[in-house]
Amino acid sequence: MKLWPSLVPYEYGFRVILFTYCLIIVSGYRMGNPIRTAMDRLYSIAIGAIVAVLVNVLVFPIWAGEQLHKELVSNFNSVADALEECVGKYLDDDGSEHPEFTKTVTDEFPDEPAYRKCRSMLNSSAKLESLANSAKWEPPHGRFRHFFYPWSEYVKVGAVLRYCAYEVMALHGVLHSEIQAPCNLRITFQKEIQDATNDAAELVRCLGKDISEMQRSLKVTLLKRVHGSTERLQRAIDMHSYLLTSTYEPPDNNTSKPQPKLSLTLSTTLSNLSNQLVELPELNSNPPSPPPGTIPPLQTESYHEMMRKQSRRLYSWPSREVDAVEEEGGFSADFIPKMRALESTATLSLATFTSLLIEFVARIDHLVEAVDELSKLSQFKQEAL
Repeated sequence: MKLWPSLVPYEYGFRVILFTYCLIIVSGYRMGNPIRTAMDRLYSIAIGAIVAVLVNVLVFPIWAGEQLHKELVSNFNSVADALEECVGKYLDDDGSEHPEFTKTVTDEFPDEPAYRKCRSMLNSSAKLESLANSAKWEPPHGRFRHFFYPWSEYVKVGAVLRYCAYEVMALHGVLHSEIQAPCNLRITFQKEIQDATNDAAELVRCLGKDISEMQRSLKVTLLKRVHGSTERLQRAIDMHSYLLTSTYEPPDNNTSKPQPKLSLTLSTTLSNLSNQLVELPELNSNPPSPPPGTIPPLQTESYHEMMRKQSRRLYSWPSREVDAVEEEGGFSADFIPKMRALESTATLSLATFTSLLIEFVARIDHLVEAVDELSKLSQFKQEAL
């Protein structure tokens, strides 16, 4: 019967009937009284069923419908928490520390508990379907007092919620990717991204609260606020789209000027970082000699290493060391356009992040429709105005 998924819930009953038939056949062959054996078997089945129902209903009730209800509400909260956690870490990341890609792939992210819950939620489809199939056999109980309760709608809402969780997983991938946008570019759009994230997470939690309390609330105001913050984010990206691209003028081949060093070819958007990197080669070429009998300070070296790490983080993707580039004698005329292209690619990662966030908001509309359909079929009470 396992070959037909629609008959899987009836597999246990089929086994009981088959086992009863075998007992009757064997008893009729050996004892010559199959009727008495069949009646004893029916009595034992009835007694076992009555005891199981009484224990599960009166003594220690375990309702699959209640577990399904709580599991779905927990999934809503997990998605909202993971969204806020991911966007918060993305905006707070200054690029000072970034693990290697191989470590990121195998990392369990112990410092991101909301992400781990959201990731485990993606594998809960089989659990929701199993609970829904078990809940169909339960009598009306607790808050679920009418017959033919639409448990299948819970599975549909869970499927739509998983599609929203996929976007959160994509945002998390951008957060831990090798290509990262400069810190000051993230600050430019920080307010719009944060507003859209907070409104979207609040709407997801509101939907989960409505399911938890089994009530229908008017979410028109909150939904309009989510759309408004998303539109402001889109307008900010359109108005400042010039920050997401880098322009480059080819060098004049008639001039005999040497090619600039890495510190002179960095993006002009990071003015403070560029000025500091320009001063560093001069300090290294002519280091001041310390007085005799004194220990040279280590602050310059640590500062230099910090700035070198920052430059590798922002401009040396995928793994090219700044020292190796400078030892080669600077950049050639063919390499500078490639460097500019990598800088443009790094800034476009911010556009990828914002587009995924906008796509998440677009999928929330389908989630609102699915929850509204569930509330109608389940006869949720209307929230008092």
